[in-house]
Amino acid sequence: MRYIFRILSIIVVLLFAASCGNKVYYTNSDGSEISKPLSSLLQWRLQRDSPEPKRLIVSSEWKQLRQSDNRYAIWIGHSTFLIDNGDLQILTDPIFSDRASPFSWIGPRRLVPPAMRVDQISDVDVVTISHNHYDHLDISSLISLQKSNPECLILVPMGDKKLLDTAGIKNVYEFDWWDSIKVNNTKFFFTPAQHWSARGLTDRNLSHWGGWYIQTPEMSLYHVGDSGYSADFRKVRERLGSPKYAFIPIGAYAPRWFMKSAHVDPAEAFQIAIDVGAEYSVAMHWGTFSLSDEPTFEPLFRLQQIRRDIGLPENYFSAPEMGEIIYLDL
Repeated sequence: MRYIFRILSIIVVLLFAASCGNKVYYTNSDGSEISKPLSSLLQWRLQRDSPEPKRLIVSSEWKQLRQSDNRYAIWIGHSTFLIDNGDLQILTDPIFSDRASPFSWIGPRRLVPPAMRVDQISDVDVVTISHNHYDHLDISSLISLQKSNPECLILVPMGDKKLLDTAGIKNVYEFDWWDSIKVNNTKFFFTPAQHWSARGLTDRNLSHWGGWYIQTPEMSLYHVGDSGYSADFRKVRERLGSPKYAFIPIGAYAPRWFMKSAHVDPAEAFQIAIDVGAEYSVAMHWGTFSLSDEPTFEPLFRLQQIRRDIGLPENYFSAPEMGEIIYLDL
């Protein structure tokens, strides 16, 4: 049975790879595009030795939040955070589905459930989407979320609004790099990243990708999104300043010969924290789905070792448990 599923998985990958020959509408800031040849995809998938799944601890600490609490973040899983910045309730890249896939029967499956169910989240003002890959833009999660939060705004990269419109999702706004919008006292900037986009056979790089810099007069936050390492992060600091808190991916990086251009490893994630000048950084994009070849806990162990080698405190770049309350100090 396992070999049948591996063959089916390869077929799915091949179908997605068919989009590689399409005209590229969006590229990275250096003009490059991430488009691996079919031979590389086949080599990785056929030779892949999938890591043994491990389960992260999921905390219920978030249930201790009081109505009066503000300025906190909760890692729900993967790149999904519920953030209260003292002005708005913000949800990033929400995915609550069991699989990061267009199919319910195949594709990356959650190793652990989300720390919060979508029906336990209310009063969301703004949802940010970094790009349209299924582990970051989950239509069913957005539909469920908007049922209980009908007035929430959904901020998406340029090219993705039509997808949400077709699904009946309202209050959707598109952004190109450096575009911004002000909601209450919070300004959202869509920032560059080094990545790519696609959801099907014919739409590779037909929508954009990036991060979200979230700024109030009191505090700035930066959700990096999904990215390979590039000069973009120094540019973000030059244009927008250093954030107090940065949310940075640390997983889905192996094998490096295949993943490096699109996903940072823990050492590069640490360099992003330095490049943007964040006072505190928080790890994400690891331990939720098995998307690559590194063992489940390796990103955490490597991050901890780098931090110890440099001699920095744990809160400089932390890896909280899912469901843990991260208080955002001014």
